[in-house]
This record gives sequence, C-alpha cells and structure tokens, in this order.
Amino acid sequence: MRIPGVQDGQGGLLARIAFFFTRRRYGRVLDPLRIYALVPRIMMAAGKLFGSVEKPRHLPVGLKCLAMARAAALVGCPF
Repeated sequence: MRIPGVQDGQGGLLARIAFFFTRRRYGRVLDPLRIYALVPRIMMAAGKLFGSVEKPRHLPVGLKCLAMARAAALVGCPF
C-alpha cells in the first residue's frame, strides 16, 4: 500500500511553489516531493539536504562525481 501524496492544488503555499519549480525542472512533480509535502517541515529539511548535495561549494566537480559513484556502489545501486 502506498502513501497517497499531496495532489496538485491541495498543498499549502510552500508545496505549490516546490511543485512549480520541480515541474519546470523535470517536466512533472516527482512522487517523493508529493510525500514530503504532507509534512512541510520535512519538505523544507529535504530541500535543504538535496540542495546542499546538488551545489557543493567546496568540492571540484570530478571529486563530486567520484563520491556519488562510490556511494552508489556502497549501497548496491544498479547504475
């Protein structure tokens, strides 16, 4: 059984803003964001986490790619 996420137009202002930017970037609203939007504090924390991972200011791009590949290998990611 899946948790029903927040649908378009049902969330608060923060969810609608996040949905807008996600739709603009990916072409659709991703399911994890719909689940995070159920609890706005979790959505804000996840946004800060993913934003900090996406834009590291202290790592060269090559090192970031190596770290991401190593982390994926450690958890058994298939790609």
